[in-house]
Amino acid sequence: MSENLAKKVTAGSLLVALGIIYGDIGTSPLYVLKAIIGDKPISETLVYGGVSCVFWTLTLQTSIKYIWLTLKADNEGEGGIFSLYALVRRYKKKLVIPTILGATTLLADGIITPPISVASAVEGLTAVKGLEHLPTVPIVIVILTLLFFFQRFGTQKIGGSFGPVMLLWFGMLFSLGFWQILEHPGILKSINPVYAYQLLAEYPHGFWLLGAVFLATTGAEALYSDLGHCGRTNIRITWIFVKVCLLTNYMGQAAWLMNGHDYLNGLNPFFEIIPRWFLLPGIIIATSATIIASQALISGSYTLINEAVNLNFWPRVTVRQPTELKGQIYIPSVNTILWIGCVMMILYFKNSTHMEAAYGFSITITMLMTTVLLSYFLLFREKWNKWLVLGIVLFFLSIESAFFIANVAKIKERWMFLFFELFIFMVMYIWYYARKVNNKFTKFTDLGQYKDQIVELSQDEAIPKFSTHLIYLTKADRRNEVEEKIIKSIFSKKPKRADVYWFVHLQRTESPYTLSYSVNELIDDKLIRIDIQVGFRIHPKTETYFKTIVKDLVAKKELNLHIRPDGSTKYNPQPDFKFVILEKFISVENEFTVREGLLMNAYFKLKRMAQSDERAFGLDKSDVTVELVPLVYHPARIPELERTQHPIK
Repeated sequence: MSENLAKKVTAGSLLVALGIIYGDIGTSPLYVLKAIIGDKPISETLVYGGVSCVFWTLTLQTSIKYIWLTLKADNEGEGGIFSLYALVRRYKKKLVIPTILGATTLLADGIITPPISVASAVEGLTAVKGLEHLPTVPIVIVILTLLFFFQRFGTQKIGGSFGPVMLLWFGMLFSLGFWQILEHPGILKSINPVYAYQLLAEYPHGFWLLGAVFLATTGAEALYSDLGHCGRTNIRITWIFVKVCLLTNYMGQAAWLMNGHDYLNGLNPFFEIIPRWFLLPGIIIATSATIIASQALISGSYTLINEAVNLNFWPRVTVRQPTELKGQIYIPSVNTILWIGCVMMILYFKNSTHMEAAYGFSITITMLMTTVLLSYFLLFREKWNKWLVLGIVLFFLSIESAFFIANVAKIKERWMFLFFELFIFMVMYIWYYARKVNNKFTKFTDLGQYKDQIVELSQDEAIPKFSTHLIYLTKADRRNEVEEKIIKSIFSKKPKRADVYWFVHLQRTESPYTLSYSVNELIDDKLIRIDIQVGFRIHPKTETYFKTIVKDLVAKKELNLHIRPDGSTKYNPQPDFKFVILEKFISVENEFTVREGLLMNAYFKLKRMAQSDERAFGLDKSDVTVELVPLVYHPARIPELERTQHPIK
């Protein structure tokens, strides 16, 4: 959806919001009530209390925290934990760790959401007469494999069907639940929070059922992450419809449970309330809805990693844009990791019932971290009263802490998953903090000291010309400064003579889609600096930007570039541009502390596995020269050498 369309409210925009936003939370009725009841004897306290907990969870956690409060943290139309971090990072440096934790656990849960959703729907086939013993694992693996395979082609063509399919899905949820409520209207009393209290406080081990209740709101964080696709108003309006449909279905399942059943006996109340004549079409609709839910989560994972790369939380990876649709990206490495993870999950757990126990732990951590970041947004950006903010934060922290404690009890079912989460966390931690150490030891120098030498070198015909236009990428924020290593590169043993020296600085902005530039002439027609402001959701194409800017300067006859030679010849009309990339490596002349040694060595190993600088910055290899620069942080002490040989005569 375009940026302008996201701000409008039309029938079309509301339909798109249904298709993109609510896949995860919208497919929760497939497994939530089944997880709450489990193998326990069915009673009014359990059923009414379970539905009451679901109702108040959706009201407090989803409606109030996310739909009302968190959607206020709108970073020029974009949402998600990194967008929220970009809004508040200036107020406290220590917000990095909550951000990394939140992003890590959100990405990790992306490996369990597709298999549990698709498996829950496909397992409905076993309720069809004659298919009771159908092996569902191979079917789920085939569906997930096809889903991940088609990511490389983009979802623009099939994305138009998402809205109508989800509208049909929610309509089905409402209809199925409504007819069951008519059979047992007393279930409407479950809205009373007293039933929730009785379940948590009086039912044996009732508090620990919060781990299953939490499954009803796991999609709330993904809802915020997808803010940029549909806009705040469209999400808020459609949520009213979605919440009514969800609660109606939950209550319908509960009404069926109260209709003379003692135990579930392995049945899924969702499929039991579907009329037998509609069971197969219902399973097809449910499976389609879970595929859409999985697609939304996969796309969200791409966006999350792309933002992490641009905010220096993740190594540079290949990012492709399979269609012309703004914001739609495809990251091959993330696609492969998610596919392997999803297949391993379904092979390990075998069915959705086992996965239910492992689900929810990570997302509670994400929600806790979002609450922490949101408090700074409300306090410093929205300027709310500090006591009001404190009250709101303590209220939601208490709710989410209760969910977290209940989910910790399920850790034994997902211990192997912690290794994956630890891996993601360590990658983000190492990349962010090693770059901070790296930047701390980067030395800048004043260009003014070298103006005369650069002019002299440029005019010295005794030195072979390296390039007509020589371009360096610089991290220096001040326009009159560059890194020392750039000066050393220009005046190396083989000096780099050029007609024009360019220094290009890419600045990541807190806004998601900024793309602007400014030009400063430091020495007339000789030394020029370009500052390009790039939004954190944009994958940079530096060479394209640079050539476009130069072409624009020539067309407008600025900086006398239109009367200067550009290095083209009658044999080749292309301008003579040369980019120099300075690639660092750890010098052997270093003495590190244990932490620095581990951090920096891990950083450079990740860097070798990551995308090269020229590809990351969008540079054509034929126009790039890569130079290796030794990095010396703590020079090792030079030992005293004792000579044993007699003096040479």
